[in-house]
Amino acid sequence: MFVPCNDGGLDFAGFTLLMPAVSVGNVGQLAVDLVISTLGMPKVGYFYTDCLVPMVGNNPYATTQENSVELSINAEVYSLPSKKLVVLQIRSPLIKNKYRPFCQALLSWVESSRCTRVILLSSSHAYQRDDEQLLGTPLRYLLTPALEKEVEGCIQDLKWKEMEKVAAYPGISDTEKVLHIPGGGITKLLFTESCSKGIHMAVLLKFCSEGDNIPDAFGLVNYLNEWLQLIKIRVSADTSSQWKIPSSWRLLFGSGLPPALF
Repeated sequence: MFVPCNDGGLDFAGFTLLMPAVSVGNVGQLAVDLVISTLGMPKVGYFYTDCLVPMVGNNPYATTQENSVELSINAEVYSLPSKKLVVLQIRSPLIKNKYRPFCQALLSWVESSRCTRVILLSSSHAYQRDDEQLLGTPLRYLLTPALEKEVEGCIQDLKWKEMEKVAAYPGISDTEKVLHIPGGGITKLLFTESCSKGIHMAVLLKFCSEGDNIPDAFGLVNYLNEWLQLIKIRVSADTSSQWKIPSSWRLLFGSGLPPALF
């Protein structure tokens, strides 16, 4: 359930909802961090649910001493009306056996808020790719039938590669193909539920491995930007330098060793 920060209601009709899946390397969450930080998106509310592990922490996008003490929770909503964009950032994993209730609650909110489309940023285990998925770019996309009719021409112009289906019974029979997203968390469930409900959803994902996944996040957010044009990329410059890194990333791998140890 969406709860606004202020008493007044918010109108997301015609907006694009951008959100991550809690997946391998947290790539989707890191990419969403870059979008929120770079666009300076203000927080407008939070998504109240008992399906996520509870958590609280400091403002991950702090820019001053004053706003650094603001608290953040596990699922918060940011909005930028000028770009018709609303972002749901998820910061904790789903509780076991709560995947389906979360998807149902989320899609119910999407329908009631009248968002035009949903874009889910995700990732999948690189080591579980089949032979066909090893070819070319590590970036893939999926479109629900409802959205495919709307953006088919644009996606073809971008020359993106659709996520391949794999054999349901590898080594036994290659005739039956299924969608398989290992390490993708709720990605497959949310996508299939959106297909059945006629929701306009796109999944953008990257094959990756656990570790320092910041480069993967830049790759995924640049992939998103090819389509949405959220920022203007200068061709001559390093693309990663054109996204604003959140203050919270300074502690992404710990605070480092005390200087006295050197």
